[in-house]
Amino acid sequence: MTNTTLTAIRGFRVGHWTNAVGVTGCTVILCPDAGAVASASFLGPSPATREGVLLSPEKKVERIHALLLTGGSAFGLAAASGVVRVLEERGVGHETPFARVPIVPAAVVYDLGVGDPLARPGDKEGEAAARSASADPVPRGRVGAGTGTTAGKYLGGPGAVPGGLGSVMLERHGVSVGALAVVNPIGDVLDERGGVLAGPGTGPGAVSFTPGDVENTTLIAVVTEHTLSKAECRRLADAAQAALGRVIHPSHTYWDGDAAFMLSSCALPPADPLLLGALVQEAVCAAVRDAVRRANSLGG
Repeated sequence: MTNTTLTAIRGFRVGHWTNAVGVTGCTVILCPDAGAVASASFLGPSPATREGVLLSPEKKVERIHALLLTGGSAFGLAAASGVVRVLEERGVGHETPFARVPIVPAAVVYDLGVGDPLARPGDKEGEAAARSASADPVPRGRVGAGTGTTAGKYLGGPGAVPGGLGSVMLERHGVSVGALAVVNPIGDVLDERGGVLAGPGTGPGAVSFTPGDVENTTLIAVVTEHTLSKAECRRLADAAQAALGRVIHPSHTYWDGDAAFMLSSCALPPADPLLLGALVQEAVCAAVRDAVRRANSLGG
């Protein structure tokens, strides 16, 4: 089977833990043992993250060793501890005088109202996801962090549809990127022609939207082997956020806390920055559409 998901990018592995009954889960992206240069872009008023500040370009640590995307709102951040434990056992981490310290940023989606609000990924669930990580094609749809996600929520609960988790790999002229999306926006997801792929399609205003009715966040991870600095990763993370505006409408609302991560293993020479930026944005759009198509068993 040809791998057309994020794990087609050499050195990166993905694992899920899924609770189909409680309707939540978590997803771990493991980097090469030497880590990956990484940065991130956070938009929206309520991002829930771990190690988010560390990813700012001016901060000292450049490489991370894994990335956790999880359901369970802020409770789900506890799953990162299990990922750290697995990496420590394997001798993977940032070198310090007394221990190798695994650097594992994390970001969450709010899925507490979809299934059992007490079914939250924690330490053991994060460990299970990390131990299951492989370079096999990424399982997609209602799995991992995408298990309890929904899209198109501006009309309230009745208009929401499953959001899911999607992943793609794009390659052009010898330059390649992989993307993974956990899709939980308030807005509609649009297809390649701008039509509504998932959501009510009426646009906001058909009913009065009450702040606090729903919580929303779309999480994006993009990886590449092409060498990037931390500042360049930040600029590409910003580009990934901009791509959400092409595929989600409305995007980046007051009720969305979107997070985009850019990771580089630096295993290959730098790529044409214009081509790389274009591929990042195309991959983000494709991963978001892949998520909702698989979560809703849609063609295309």
